[in-house]
Amino acid sequence: MKILSFLKKLFFVLIIVLVTVSCSDNNDEPEPDPSTEQILFNNGTEIGNGIQDFKIRESHTIKKGTYVLKGWVYIEDGATLTIEPGTVIKGDKATKAAIIAKRGGKLIAKGTVSEPIVFTSNQAKGSRKPGDWGGIILCGRAKNNIDIVDGIPIEGGPDAPHGGSNDDDNSGVLSYVRVEFAGIPFATDQEINGVTFGSVGRGTQVDHVQVSYSGDDSFEWFGGTVNAKYLVAYHGWDDDFDTDNGYSGKLQFLLGIRNPKIADQSLSNGFESDNNANGTTDAPYTTAVFSNVTLIGPIGQATDFANTTQYITGNGLTSPDGGRLGVFQAAIQIRRNSRLNLFNSVATGYPVGLLLDNQKGTTQKWADDDILKFQNNVFAGMGLLGSDINKQSPAWTDQLSTDGTNVTDPASASFSSTFFKLAKNKNKSLANISDLMLKQPNSTIASPNYGPVTGSPVLGIATFTDALLTDSFFAKVTYSGAFAGSSDSDNWMLGWTNFDPQSTAY
Repeated sequence: MKILSFLKKLFFVLIIVLVTVSCSDNNDEPEPDPSTEQILFNNGTEIGNGIQDFKIRESHTIKKGTYVLKGWVYIEDGATLTIEPGTVIKGDKATKAAIIAKRGGKLIAKGTVSEPIVFTSNQAKGSRKPGDWGGIILCGRAKNNIDIVDGIPIEGGPDAPHGGSNDDDNSGVLSYVRVEFAGIPFATDQEINGVTFGSVGRGTQVDHVQVSYSGDDSFEWFGGTVNAKYLVAYHGWDDDFDTDNGYSGKLQFLLGIRNPKIADQSLSNGFESDNNANGTTDAPYTTAVFSNVTLIGPIGQATDFANTTQYITGNGLTSPDGGRLGVFQAAIQIRRNSRLNLFNSVATGYPVGLLLDNQKGTTQKWADDDILKFQNNVFAGMGLLGSDINKQSPAWTDQLSTDGTNVTDPASASFSSTFFKLAKNKNKSLANISDLMLKQPNSTIASPNYGPVTGSPVLGIATFTDALLTDSFFAKVTYSGAFAGSSDSDNWMLGWTNFDPQSTAY
């Protein structure tokens, strides 16, 4: 009996030891990170979890379907997230959802004309607003003029530095993609745009992308070299196309369309371009080359406003930064030492056409020295800043001083006006919007056609002889603006764009 009792005690001791060792071993193992294993939750209908930053460390493919994006989803260095054509991804408002490709990570969103990839709001049809979710951010290892080696934080708050020394870097593909109701401001001058490019390299493919109702800029480039074609900025809150920090890409066939009742307190422009925030001469310079752009401004698109400070009412929408509304400024604003170049383009209906100012820099010097190029552009129906916004006055009596704010001599044209009219630049100034002879130049009508009709002054005037345009990237067309004509065959927007996303049932 004593032997049996001893064996029982020994058995229980062994069991206790084994359990203790087992528990000790489990405690030494790291907690599993589910974000490295799965990207879809709730039966494959949600991307991310909305609780914490969600990190994709392995390559995944999202099959065609409809999903809800929750929280900030990071594509980590070495990972690729591929999205199949026809997929709809709805950004969650509560978690300020965003997709962020970090340096070395790739987003492959390659839709088709008949099956574009759509990133939109998860709010119900009829109640969507700018800033319902974050947006798309691509970060790369191309150069910028702030911190080329270690990288700089991307605007908007995500933990995703950008920059490096590889101008051929590849961050993936955005092709036949729509981005709707994105653009959240997290703090003053810290916003996620519709699509943000941080030092993205020219190895990245960007074409046929529409950003609609962004709560901040529609497209913004911070440094980098990525090229792009066929971009549409539709009814954004702030600027259509914003370039900073030494961005030096090439772009052709762009359309920017403004809603006359949606503008930002910071003053909304078609283009806004800086070398950097402080206007330094740090290299690389912002030297992006744009050709064949059409900008449709707010003037002439509504009848219920009288001047630049009263007509912004939100058009039934609410500003994503607390309800503050603003006014429009210029079709093109180039400042802070930027050397942006614009060729063969059309702009209409802004309070000011071209604004070259020396705010924190010597932008006018680059124009005087023929380093900043502005040629073969046709502007029409520009109003006078501070006067009746509906007045279809002759363009270029803009009367702005070099700081873009204070009028120094109301009787004289500005430097911007004089530069625009230099004979060597071959620009045209038309008094009225109708003089452009576009088929339908109304910014508030869905399914618009901004192509020129027969006899339009934008036809047959484009040239590509300047050294900046001889690159094979640029299609050598004969017209200024984004469209060759007004027929369906000339309208590269057909089939994949949507100019009424508020009413679309996704």
